[in-house]
Amino acid sequence: MREHELFSVDEESVRLDVFLSHKLGQTRNQIVQLIEQDAISVEGKATSKAGLKLRAGQSVSVVFPEAKSTPPQPIDFDVEVLYEDEDVLVINKPSALTVHPAPSVKEPTLVDWLKHKGVSLSTLSGEERHGIVHRLDRGTSGVMVVAKNNRAHEALSAQLQDKSMGRFYLAVITPPLKDEVTLIDRPIGRSSHNRLKMAITENGKNAKTEFRKLLPSHDGTEELIACKLYTGRTHQIRVHLESISRHIIGDHLYGSHSKSGRMERILLHAYNLYFTHPSTGKRVTFTAAPDPVMEEYLHKHFDAKELHALIDPNTIERCFSTESV
Repeated sequence: MREHELFSVDEESVRLDVFLSHKLGQTRNQIVQLIEQDAISVEGKATSKAGLKLRAGQSVSVVFPEAKSTPPQPIDFDVEVLYEDEDVLVINKPSALTVHPAPSVKEPTLVDWLKHKGVSLSTLSGEERHGIVHRLDRGTSGVMVVAKNNRAHEALSAQLQDKSMGRFYLAVITPPLKDEVTLIDRPIGRSSHNRLKMAITENGKNAKTEFRKLLPSHDGTEELIACKLYTGRTHQIRVHLESISRHIIGDHLYGSHSKSGRMERILLHAYNLYFTHPSTGKRVTFTAAPDPVMEEYLHKHFDAKELHALIDPNTIERCFSTESV
């Protein structure tokens, strides 16, 4: 059965796309996609105008499209499930796994795996991104939350927007940071020199990242750091580090070739995720252990005893300011 939402307009002369973007926690582009699928009606009549001015007291109905069947892709991998209930699925995404299908992606994705496993998924993000509330780059591993229904998706998307959902990352960089705390608040947009890359651009989207020193490597040339995202731009951590001439080990796009060439994956891992559960209203926290490749690198290049004390989830949260947690 298709999911249905009905809203009453309480503001005069508000645009339809703006109104629904606020109500559903989705971008205006996603609202336009719903309009193009004849999924939105005002006062019982389907509308094709995203900029339609609404009047107070009008009703707006959204009928979410059902998922279209697609040819199954062979799935020869598995994904670690950290938690699951009727609303959410929390997983530890492996490195080298793309989150959702795209024209340039030929191999099976996380969304393909979710469908293969028969996981119920929200439909707010469109056909190719069922269940996906936030994403990780293909090479980045770590914790992600997937929405299993539209109500949960709306609640989690709202938390992304108001920053009540938080994410902490671990990264191995070279050279080490100069200061104990480095806060970068600079806009990010598509690079004008390389379309595969993002860059600091004057007209880009606002982006803010906080970096904290954790532990220097044995030889002092590398450093394990913790990263706190305040926004979620594409390649955000990598771009902000590049802007201060730091690079993540294994990053073949933004990093130093001499350092990156010896690693089969980028040493960037989404370690900790917290949010308010859509049904219980309680704050929940999930931690994803680094994979064997990253774990081996850390133990080879860093003091093991100090390492385990520093990457305790509670320690990671405490090392950031109260405002960031």
